[in-house]
Amino acid sequence: MFKLKEHQTNVRTEVLAGITTFFTMVYVVVVNPIILADAGVPFEQVFSATIIAAIVGTLWMGLFANYPIAIAPGMGLNAYFAYSVVGSHGNIDYMTAFAAVFVAGIIFVILSLTPLRNMLIEAIPENLKHGISAGIGLFIAFIGLRQTGIITDHPTNLVALGDLRDPVAYLTLIGLAVTLILMTLRVHGALFFGMIVTGIIALFTGHLSFDAGFIEKPSLPEGFIVSNPFEAIGQVVEHGLYAVVFSFLLVTIFDTTGTMIGVAQQAGLMKGNSLPNARKALLSDSVATTVGAMFGTSPTTAFIESSSGVSAGGRTGLTSVTVAALFGVAAFFGPLVSAVSGLASITAPALIIVGSLMMGSISNIRWNELDEAFPAFLIILAMPLTSSIATGIALGFISYPLLKIFKGQWRQVHPLIYVFAVLFFYQLVFLPH
Repeated sequence: MFKLKEHQTNVRTEVLAGITTFFTMVYVVVVNPIILADAGVPFEQVFSATIIAAIVGTLWMGLFANYPIAIAPGMGLNAYFAYSVVGSHGNIDYMTAFAAVFVAGIIFVILSLTPLRNMLIEAIPENLKHGISAGIGLFIAFIGLRQTGIITDHPTNLVALGDLRDPVAYLTLIGLAVTLILMTLRVHGALFFGMIVTGIIALFTGHLSFDAGFIEKPSLPEGFIVSNPFEAIGQVVEHGLYAVVFSFLLVTIFDTTGTMIGVAQQAGLMKGNSLPNARKALLSDSVATTVGAMFGTSPTTAFIESSSGVSAGGRTGLTSVTVAALFGVAAFFGPLVSAVSGLASITAPALIIVGSLMMGSISNIRWNELDEAFPAFLIILAMPLTSSIATGIALGFISYPLLKIFKGQWRQVHPLIYVFAVLFFYQLVFLPH
């Protein structure tokens, strides 16, 4: 099934690669429930939904696409869900927000089955793509700093440096230092092991306790959150969540496609410029996003941490199947994760560091061309300052074609960009946001 000999690998190598990938990305089962809990979603619901989405997407990737790539709820999109979507747009609740995720997942499935996906990817200018990635990185790093009190509100300057003598703040700085050292030493799973070290320190200083134990049968206290696609579409229409759906869809497509190509190139699985089984691979993410929304988690994406498993020798879907199996085991450690989630110092370093890694795409922006650079700059600036990924994307998509028109290069802009610009302008001016 996995064609191990054809890929010059064996079962032992693939399993070890899967273990490596799992420990590199397992922080998501801690961080994702914490972020979505801020939107009011029950912790147990998100914890179980996160694992279900990861298992569905990663198993699909392994069994049907035969790639060593893991799928799980993405960082950045969960922050957008919790801090920008829920409570805005007419004070919508997380139930309605999950309806938007569900609709985005269905559209993603349709796009993955048609040439429209490639058309959409090719239509978006590269500099806007880089700006979106960098803006999300800055946004989630800012969230990590605020959650721990390192940055606080200021009546005049809006934000200011917090009290670094506060236990949560200095534990965060210790965890950040430990994790950065491990990453500098190229330790696989540095984010996860950094959380463990921070947790041990917090345990000995009395800031962490495990009163509820460690192991418990997984549960979904609210059952299915979204089950009827027609009701979900109706909620999106009723609350005017078109920009939200588009933002979820846009970021997921670019993030997943870019990660898949990057990991496939590292593993030597690309054939020229094409990605074999690309449709099946993209379906893994779109199906996982749809299923995840049904149970209660934000959109999924291909995890760049999969590259750690590839570095360990992973070349086939057996690596992904191993990752999925380990997520299944992790489902029984809800009380442990719940206790850890009560202390932001343990998870915030992961947000800050992931944010810094996403900011790396800023170097690919053509800063010497103002008509290319300024729309990307608007995206990067607006996302953290407005606490909205959708607003950042909107400003970039509106300003880009305008500058091209006045430069006399309007023919170089794909017609879809003009359509998006009009829609985003209407959304910003006439719809709640």
